Order: sequence, then structure tokens, then C-alpha cells
Amino acid sequence: MMSKRQWSLFTIIFSLFPFLVLLFSYQFVFSQSSSERLPKDVAKITLPKLIDFGAGKCIPCKKMAPILQELAEEYKDRVVIRIIEIYDERELTRVNQIRLIPTQIFFDSKNKEVFRHEGFMDKEQIKKIFEKMGVK
Repeated sequence: MMSKRQWSLFTIIFSLFPFLVLLFSYQFVFSQSSSERLPKDVAKITLPKLIDFGAGKCIPCKKMAPILQELAEEYKDRVVIRIIEIYDERELTRVNQIRLIPTQIFFDSKNKEVFRHEGFMDKEQIKKIFEKMGVK
């Protein structure tokens, strides 16, 4: 039988366990080199990037596709926008720890992740992130 002190220690350690797992998995994502986290052709470009992970059968992904195409034209030569089909690019999906689609990951010009969003994102929300990244 455990004493009150042992029980308290056990409770504290047990309650911290999910936090520690999350912390270490989060560090794993950011320890990956940019060449592993981006398509090879995109990683070479020295512009800010928006990578959208989705699937052709996903309704929110389908709704975002025309928005991303419009933004790609509007921000041409200022931001790289790429849609990644998760079933075709399983390694990129795994390395970026995509758990929900659509997921948008914003990278700066040095290929460092600066923002991540899960779910549908409208045009104005994306523009606000670009603005915060210093894209005009």
C-alpha cells in the first residue's frame, strides 16, 4: 500500500506524462531539417511558403483549393503556395505530423515553420498570416 506522499508523487508524475509526450513529439517536428519537411523543389526557393496538406475527397480541402489558387496568383513571386495530397506524399505528411486535414503550415523564407492551422482557413485569415510574416 502506498503512503500519502508516494501517492501524491505518483499522481504528479502521472499527470505530467501526457504533457511530456506532447513536448517531445513537438520537438521532434521542429528538429527535422527543412529539406525533409518541404517538397525538394519548394525547399530551394527563398520566399515565404504556405503548404496545405489535404485530400481530394475532403470537403473543406475542396473548398480551399480555389482560394489557394487565387492567392497563388495574387501573391505570385512573393509567396510559394503548394497543395500536398496526403495520400500521394505520405512521407511529408508523416514528417510534418499531419493529424487533421486540411492543415496549413506557413514557413518563412529560411524554411522555418512560423504558423500552423488545422481545418478550413478562409482567404482573409491567410492574408492576415502573410501580413504578420511581412509579405506585402
